[in-house]
Amino acid sequence: MSRTILTRMAAAIVAALAVAGGIGSGPAATAAVSDTNATAAAWPTPSGQRAVGATINVSGTLDGGMVRYYGTGDLGSGGQDEGQDPIFKLANGAVLRNVILGSPAADGIHCSGTCTLQNVWWEDVGEDAATFKGTSSSQTMTIDGGGARSASDKVFQHNGPGTMYIRNFEVSNFGKLYRSCGNCSTQHKRNVVISNVTITAPGKSLAGINTNYGDTARFSGVTIVGDSSRKIVVCEKYRGVTSGEPTKIGSGADGVNCLYSSSDITYR
Repeated sequence: MSRTILTRMAAAIVAALAVAGGIGSGPAATAAVSDTNATAAAWPTPSGQRAVGATINVSGTLDGGMVRYYGTGDLGSGGQDEGQDPIFKLANGAVLRNVILGSPAADGIHCSGTCTLQNVWWEDVGEDAATFKGTSSSQTMTIDGGGARSASDKVFQHNGPGTMYIRNFEVSNFGKLYRSCGNCSTQHKRNVVISNVTITAPGKSLAGINTNYGDTARFSGVTIVGDSSRKIVVCEKYRGVTSGEPTKIGSGADGVNCLYSSSDITYR
């Protein structure tokens, strides 16, 4: 039996367990999302839904049991205004898994330091799907599994320092999959590693980085679907600033900041 079939069977088991037992974080929930070689799965069916009127703070591990969370009240505008509050705010070291964010999704998820998102899905991205904050150059934000669609601008926003890993993920109908903040008042060197992702057009770019701050973007196992004219840019380069607007200065692999070869990108 293929790895893809096994992965989808495991995801189905997790969803069934979540329906039967509610929110939990046991071994069965972990099994379906721990395989870093998994391929993009089918969009999940929510096991239930929950309106969220105030940000949910997460420390430790929260397993959402494939419940759909959506904003209401102050979190329910559904707009693209900057500065919105998130549905979830993760403390340093937190793990959020098996969650579906519905619409409206406000500013999605904020990570205050090192965090992990496992099997998290965004049905209709709000301002951003998730934002990486924090202050340590050694911190990491790992997105493993899941997917996002209908992001009019960015999916993942990187404001703090450190490294973001995006793997086993799928995205469709989006602006940028990843953006290193172009005009944060405090700037940092940032890194992103994008691996084993499926990209479905329309979309504008996979990653935007600030080369003047030493940012890097590494790509492997990227599959781009429905972009025969190859309009989706793999890696965009900017000159970041601390005020005003950043300047786009180029694109494409260069062996220094944008790190990939033609064999890392497959079109179909």
